[in-house]
Order: sequence, then C-alpha cells, then structure tokens
Amino acid sequence: MIKLLFVCHGNICRSPMAEFVMKQLVKERGLQDSFFIQSAATSREEIGNPVYPPAKRTLWAHGVPCGNHAATQMTKADYDKYDYIVGMDRMNLRNMLRITGGDSDGKLSLLLDYTPHPRDVADPWYSGDFEATFRDVTDGCKGLLNTILKKIG
Repeated sequence: MIKLLFVCHGNICRSPMAEFVMKQLVKERGLQDSFFIQSAATSREEIGNPVYPPAKRTLWAHGVPCGNHAATQMTKADYDKYDYIVGMDRMNLRNMLRITGGDSDGKLSLLLDYTPHPRDVADPWYSGDFEATFRDVTDGCKGLLNTILKKIG
C-alpha cells in the first residue's frame, strides 16, 4: 500500500483538490486498492471545515467527485505514516519541515516538482482562479503517479 498525504495551508482548497484528483486517477487505472490518499493542513485555521465551495464546484465540473472532507492538521506522526508527503508551495514545505522536524527519509516534496515546470501550485484563495489550480493539481498528480508507478515497476 502506497500512502500519500497532500498538504497545503488550510486543507480546504489545493490539498483536497489534489487528494480527490489523485483518487480519481488511481481509480481510473484500477489501482485504488494499492493507494491510501489523504490531505492535511499546516495550519489550524480551517480545521473541521469542508472543501471550499468553489474548489468543490471545480472538481465536480471536471467529473472528480469529492466525498466528505473535514480539514485536518498535519502532525509529526504523519512522517512515519506516509510514503510521500506532498506540499503545494514552498511555504507549505517550510512548515512541513517544521512539523516533521526534518526529512531524513526524503518523503517531503512539492507537487509540481513531478512535472517539467516545477513551481508553486496556484493558490485560488488569493487568485480566485480555481481552474488554474485544477490544471496545476492535475499535472502534478499525473507526474507523481507516473513517478510512483515507475519506482514500483
């Protein structure tokens, strides 16, 4: 079982979008039984809140279902629980390193590092452009999934 944790600041926009896009991608390949996929926040601001409505609408518009979701915060224990802990931007990565106390096993990364155009995932909280975020998340998830599948053969 490959365990993935997607992380952003509040766990209501980018990281749940990545969670549900990745769940859809592995389901389309018939691999859902081989993956455990979740998302979390680096902050406490949105704990317990659902996916932000515009993010949810964008997922649904692209045929990506998003089930029940309540924002949770990443913990130090997540480092041992997950194989990949994937942040959406450099600030997330800094906070992830602070939470975990380091990355001795090389589990922490940024989502768009798995694409030919590494950079931060567009943050729709500030831009309002959920389509751009969806494109970034989809590209990153496809790249990450291909990377994982190549590693496991």
